[in-house]
Amino acid sequence: MLAIIVTSHGEFARGILQSAEMIFGKAQRVLAVTLAANESVEDLANHYQAAIESMEPITELLFLVDLWGGSPFNAASRVVAQNPDKYGLVAGLNLPMLIEALSIQDQSLADVIPHLERTARGGVRHLDLRADTGDDDLL
Repeated sequence: MLAIIVTSHGEFARGILQSAEMIFGKAQRVLAVTLAANESVEDLANHYQAAIESMEPITELLFLVDLWGGSPFNAASRVVAQNPDKYGLVAGLNLPMLIEALSIQDQSLADVIPHLERTARGGVRHLDLRADTGDDDLL
């Protein structure tokens, strides 16, 4: 089963994991790791290492991070670079992405990553009540 680390600036990772579990149910082999305002990227890398050790043995690991290029991303990319065949990283964390990741945890990392990219994009939509979209059943 794919292990997942959900990570963010501040408490976002814990909150979104809690929300996902309200919808999906209790997650297995999933941990939230957060970066506090007074912590460094090195501190976060140490948190990642502790999380990984607590979930061992790991066959594959996916990092879901809040923001491309931010500190959680940078620290996770260093970890992924040490084991690119078993570890992956997807940025732009949102609730549909996380719920989908939980539902396909039994699949391979190579299959999960492109699927999550599509799911996350599909999770961004708007309701346009001014146009006749045929979605009248939404109201």
